[in-house]
Amino acid sequence: MTTWTDVPPATIADDDIQAMVERALIEDLGDGDVSAALVEDGPAKARIVCREEAVLCGTAWVEAAFHRLDPSVEVIWEATDGDSLRPDQTVARISGRTRALLSAERTALNFLQALSGTATVTRRYADALAGSQTRVLDTRKTLPGLRLAQKYAVRCGGGVNHRIGLFDAVMLKENHIAAAGSIAAAMRAARTRHPDLPLIVEVESLEQLQAVLDCGGATRALIDDFRLEDMHAAAELCAGKLPLEVSGSVTLERLPAIARTGVDFVSVGALTKHVRAVDFSMRFDNA
Repeated sequence: MTTWTDVPPATIADDDIQAMVERALIEDLGDGDVSAALVEDGPAKARIVCREEAVLCGTAWVEAAFHRLDPSVEVIWEATDGDSLRPDQTVARISGRTRALLSAERTALNFLQALSGTATVTRRYADALAGSQTRVLDTRKTLPGLRLAQKYAVRCGGGVNHRIGLFDAVMLKENHIAAAGSIAAAMRAARTRHPDLPLIVEVESLEQLQAVLDCGGATRALIDDFRLEDMHAAAELCAGKLPLEVSGSVTLERLPAIARTGVDFVSVGALTKHVRAVDFSMRFDNA
């Protein structure tokens, strides 16, 4: 099982990719592609073109979609995941059986468009933080069933993965702390039950942040909706003691100012939640 943060993009399991593609093809094909069945199933060639500036992500999903319908399909990539693309750039050339190319086209492009969209917006955030110590994190606000794929895309765009799910890190938020009675009680319970897991504690004031420092044992503190001056104070309070993550009202325009406060991470749900698909198309070659 994939676990805690900073998993390199190349380590995403092939079984996970195959399972996602299988579900998507079943959803699209049903009991057969009635349109593709109308054409002769001879050899064909096609190419995938990107219509706008973007960061490429999803090549393994594209290959899996075509190979699921025709194992003999050959996909030759002219760019790799994480590469910057220019408008009207050919990114792949494909050869295989006509019906397989037609039937797998939409599934392949859906993955490519969505994952490249996540990688592209992540690159914008990462570029805005260039030269600072602050890194951009994703969140659990992902499309259902595509969490590992989107977290892979975040890495391709230059971001860092937060926890994968509810199983691989303890994250104490406002309601956890209220239910436990105090920050200290919640942190003691976390360390007793899960001593080997990372422990992230969300705080809403500098006083709560001091309480986390006093307890000890946290992996990171998350400061939620702090003003810039309070971010500065929090960074000074935690300097050399505890990494700081900022969440809430984190926009591309605010990133430089947030980075100047000295915090270590910003977590941005928009990387995976507000997905705008990159414009890719596949065209058959007439020659």
